[in-house]
Amino acid sequence: MARQIGFGIIGIGNMGSAHARMMQDIPNVKLVAACDIKESAFDRLPPESRKSVVCCTDIEKFWQVPELEAVLIAVPHYSHVDLAIAAMEHGKHIIVEKPISVHKKEAERLLAAAEKHPELVRSTMFNQRTLPAHRKLKSMIDNGDLGEINRVTWIITDWFRTQLYYDSGDWRATWAGEGGGVLLNQCPHQLDLMQWLFGLPEKVSAQVKIGKHHDIEVEDEVNAYLEYSGNCIANFITTTGEAPGSNRLEIAAQKGKVILENGELLFIRNEVETGEQIRNSTSGFAKPETWECRINLPVESRQQHAIIVENVADAIISGKELIAPLAEGIRGLELGNAMLLSGLKKRTVTLPIDSDEYAQMLGELVKNSRFIKKESKEYVAENMNSTY
Repeated sequence: MARQIGFGIIGIGNMGSAHARMMQDIPNVKLVAACDIKESAFDRLPPESRKSVVCCTDIEKFWQVPELEAVLIAVPHYSHVDLAIAAMEHGKHIIVEKPISVHKKEAERLLAAAEKHPELVRSTMFNQRTLPAHRKLKSMIDNGDLGEINRVTWIITDWFRTQLYYDSGDWRATWAGEGGGVLLNQCPHQLDLMQWLFGLPEKVSAQVKIGKHHDIEVEDEVNAYLEYSGNCIANFITTTGEAPGSNRLEIAAQKGKVILENGELLFIRNEVETGEQIRNSTSGFAKPETWECRINLPVESRQQHAIIVENVADAIISGKELIAPLAEGIRGLELGNAMLLSGLKKRTVTLPIDSDEYAQMLGELVKNSRFIKKESKEYVAENMNSTY
């Protein structure tokens, strides 16, 4: 029988239990342990797994499970860093759910700790990198099929949420409970894809709306303008208060325009590059001739999260290259932090951002958050780190 990697999951909530079900169908993975502060959480495990998985409410007992080799961390955001560091200190390979932390300074602490364990595989759960459309778009950009990119616009407004959603937990949509709103909760995948495809911008200017559509204390609408080196600019627009909403990525480049929408990839290709047409045309209005190419994408039958977990197991077994290395998790996080810093400070920010400045700003927001565990309002984010 092929080698199987013994996996454990910390946090058996909605995502953790989904991961437990998903692991049943991965040939090189075996779920051997689960950890949660609530005994009742283990009832969410698949019945067939419940019989064989060691279930722990004590994290120290979890680390000692004999077959445990790798850990998937699926807990509230503030706990990601401390648990990931603890896992590595116990010699465990890790997958950290998105985002890897709430803010850049904590991500820096995590990555500094990870550098001490080069023998371990360290990944993050950016499963949308596995989608055929995203993989194809990445290869088109990297191979120069689009030429120089002039503009990127991503409208991602199909994250609609009702007030009941936010009222379902007193930690939801609070600075102390989640550390942010639509950027930190709904958009980490898109922020990761933005940097994965186009790199990080040099400057960010953003309009951030706090509780525009909902009775919440964090952002539920963001409109950001990004300036890259060279001639490229980008717009990133997102909200949880728009219906029916859109998910449309548009890239305007020298060789044409690409539109990614509804899982379909359309390339409207210029016969002549835009710049050449501008310089050499004998007409004041003539656009380049174009032809449309609807790109055929392979059908991916495997579940996105399963591909990431299988990839990590392959990396442990045979050294396979990771799809989503942990070290890359700081990039999309910094982009989101930059948008919030710009919007809340009402100024353009330059990347890399000052991680101390952002941490201080977030700390002040946390102190005044609705979700305060101490009556004295002396709450600090570190109090969340002991909760898994």
